[in-house]
This record gives sequence, structure tokens and C-alpha cells, in this order.
Amino acid sequence: MDTAYKTTLELDKVLARAVQLCACQETKEMMQALEPAPTVEDERYDLAQTNAINALLIKNGSPRFGSVHEVRRIVAHARKGGILSMGELLEIAATLRNFSGLSQWYGLSEHEMLPTDDLFFALAPQPVLEKQIAESILSPEEMADTASVTLHDLRRKIRQTEDSIRTKLDNIIRNSTTNKFLQDAVVSLRNGRYVVPVRAEYRGEVGGVIHDVSSTGATVFVEPTAVVEANARIMQLRAQEQEEITRILTSFSNQVGSLEPQFTYSYEAMLKIDLLLAKARLAVEQNAFMPAVSDKVYFKLNKARHPLIDKKKVVPVDIELGSDYDTLVITGPNTGGKTVSLKTAGLLNAMAQYGFLIPAHESSVVCHFDEYLVDIGDEQSIEQSLSTFSGHMKRISGILELAGPATLTLLDELGAGTDPAEGAALAVSILERLRRQGSLLM
Repeated sequence: MDTAYKTTLELDKVLARAVQLCACQETKEMMQALEPAPTVEDERYDLAQTNAINALLIKNGSPRFGSVHEVRRIVAHARKGGILSMGELLEIAATLRNFSGLSQWYGLSEHEMLPTDDLFFALAPQPVLEKQIAESILSPEEMADTASVTLHDLRRKIRQTEDSIRTKLDNIIRNSTTNKFLQDAVVSLRNGRYVVPVRAEYRGEVGGVIHDVSSTGATVFVEPTAVVEANARIMQLRAQEQEEITRILTSFSNQVGSLEPQFTYSYEAMLKIDLLLAKARLAVEQNAFMPAVSDKVYFKLNKARHPLIDKKKVVPVDIELGSDYDTLVITGPNTGGKTVSLKTAGLLNAMAQYGFLIPAHESSVVCHFDEYLVDIGDEQSIEQSLSTFSGHMKRISGILELAGPATLTLLDELGAGTDPAEGAALAVSILERLRRQGSLLM
């Protein structure tokens, strides 16, 4: 299919708005890469799925759902035996929370079987693991004391030892005999050990280990002998703390790795639901409905509105083609709505083919087209040295090659840009040729 129509009909703007309504980055990429339904049956199914989510959105409100990133990579790493970071485990917990939120949202109201049932049934919440991760990990850099009994006990011992060190150092700082040797009455950390700043000229007056020297050389940072053993004890306890954190992360990582392959099925279903939610939210914005899809080359749009024009200003139009007549010629004054009518007919049919509900009355019928052949706007090309007329003729020449049954051709100001009499004669011959080739034509 020639995709130039996406820009000309402004379908790209509709897709761009739908991208904004997606929660996850992967879903945004899926929406950007969206392709039209290949068959009538596929188009009906896609529309039915969007309509089902739209109905749930109106009944139940928005589900609890948040953005998650790189989850496939995280799970793959865990499955291979890798240890996940705290930040990565929080992403897993957020994803599991999405599974749970979507499942609960789906069950908020009673409903018959829906074409989206398989997506929601594929969701496999893990409430126990989700809760454990959320309660154990406070941020990407911090694990809670309550993550394990051992971790709680180690941190209690660290705090007690730190308090005893500070008490001893405070005594040194306050002591009238020793504080005169200090540069400042403060306690600081160097290489993980508590030290006091001693004036360089008095370094021999305060017994202990020198761990650092100031940039000017005027101050040395000494670990007093009285706290050397306690500092060593803290270093040991912190090493044990890190070992315990690694053990907890390893345990969580193993649990995440064991969720495969069900996790991947759930994740793919979640992304698809996110995509449908974006389409449904767009439908709510546009006050859109699900049209029927014709088995024949025929469409009927009732009270159709262009979705990119302010709802308060747009004038609804009724457009029917393919039943009593296959060609529609629209005439009228400038700014009379001719181009908007052409674009509305093409855009709404195309939107439906991408699974979007359309801003038209629910009695509307759309057609599944193989091609959208569009010549709307100024086709002048300075680069190719083409006049406006030549640009149109070049585009129409390409349209004549592709036009046939199951195609919709939209031509704006056919024959413009040249002598009126010659342009009119050329326009009539082009219309007759397109009709013979079987294309629906506006």
C-alpha cells in the first residue's frame, strides 16, 4: 500500500496523538509502527477490541497503570542467572502492579465475553512477590531494614558501633588537652573510617592512623587509637551488610527468572492493552464510535466530523459512496469545506482500518480499501523544477497506475493550475478513466 496518504490525510497526526496517550515506551513504538488491518475480518476484530476497551473505560474509569521500561531485558538477565539491581527489581514490581491493576479493573463491572478476554486472561499477577519487592526496596539505591531479619540485626549493630565511636571522638574534641591540636571541632569520614582533623604541626600529639591530608597540607585526618578497633568492626559489619543485600537481591532475581515464560505472555498482553487503552482514550476525546465494516466497496459516513478540527466548530457531514453512485464531485466557494470533506472521508475510513473508532454516528459504515490514492494540496516541487500543475499531473499519473477496485481516490482541485478550458477537459478525462478502472472517487 502507498503510505503517502498518511501525511496528506493527516492520519500521522492522529497516530501522533495516540502515541502521546500510551503509557509505556514500547507501546509508543508499537503505535508508531502500526499497520492497517490486512483484511475485512481483521479490521472488524481490531475495531471490536478497541470498542470493548472503550466501553470498559467509560464504565470503570482509567485503570491503575504506570510506565515501565526495559522489562524484557531485565527478565532475560534474571533468567540467565544474573543478579538484578534494586532499580531493576522496582521495575519488575511496577510491572506486576500493572498486571494486578489491569486484572482488577477488568473485573470491576459485569460484562459478556469480550474480544479482549484473551489479553486479560493472559495477565498473571504475582501479588506476593510484588509486595515483597515493594516492602523490601525503598528506592533504586536503598534497601529497607525490614528486608530480612539478618539485615535488620546488622544495621542495628552498625548504628550501635557508630554511636560508640562518635561518643569517643566527641570526648576527644571536647577535651581541653587535645582539642587545641585540632583544626576544627568536627568528625568526618575518610575511606569509610571516622577521623578528626589535626593541625599538621601537631600530628604527633594525637595518636592514631593518618588516613588523608588536606590539599594545602595544613591538616591531617587522623583515626584516633581509641576508635581503630571499632572502625574495623564497622568495616566488617558493612561488608556483611553488603553480602546480605546481595543475598536478598539474588533471591528476588531467582524468583523473577522462574516466572518465565508466563511473564512474557503477560507482558505482551499488557503492552497490547496499553495500546488499546490509548485508542480508547482517543475515542473518548473525539466522541468516536465503532462503525460497521462493509463487505462491499461501499461506505456511508453519517454526521462525520474531522477529528483534528475543534468539536465546537466542525460541521458534521454525511458522505455515501459505492451504492447509488461511485463518483462524487464536490463544488462550492473557497473555504466552503470541500477539502475538509475529502479529507474526512479518507481519514475516517483509514482510521477504522488502523483500529481507531471514528468521530461519526454509530450507524456509519466504512470500507476496507487496498489503497488510498490522494492528490490534495500544492504539489509544486522546486527541487524537481515542477510547477503546481506539473506536480499534480505527476501525482495523478501515479494514481492512475494504482487505481482499481477496492481503492479510494481523492482529488482536490483537479485540473487547476492551467488554462481553465484545457484543465476542465483533462479533469473529465481523468475522472472517466478512474471510473473505468473501478475506483471509488471523490
